[in-house]
Amino acid sequence: IGLIILIGVAAKNGILIVEFANQLRDQGRTIREAIIESSSLRLRPIIMTSIATAFGALPLVLWSGAGAGSRQTIGVVIFTGALFATVLTLFVVPVIYGALARFTKSPEWTARKIEEWEAQETHESGADGRRGEPAA
Repeated sequence: IGLIILIGVAAKNGILIVEFANQLRDQGRTIREAIIESSSLRLRPIIMTSIATAFGALPLVLWSGAGAGSRQTIGVVIFTGALFATVLTLFVVPVIYGALARFTKSPEWTARKIEEWEAQETHESGADGRRGEPAA
């Protein structure tokens, strides 16, 4: 259960950075500018989410009683994992995005190209949708 929670939080935090960087690239920023700005602007929401997740698990870690062993295990996984995932998100996601984004265009450019190709294919196939056959 703790691992599932962590995967969700870490993925959400990574998506925050990547989505905002994509929006900045659509606005014409370079990859480097998009990474720096998206990481710095999303720093506070990511840290707030991670702190809330980590400290929300503290009662599981600290309290004792019946079933404390299993609760403490889940709490430790969530607490340490949230902190570790935050560090990875803030440092590794921007590096990987920078490495992969060099081989792609902005998402808006890609969407425009797909629309152009679809329009060209529709135009080439004719109004009735039959390719290469004369209209009857």
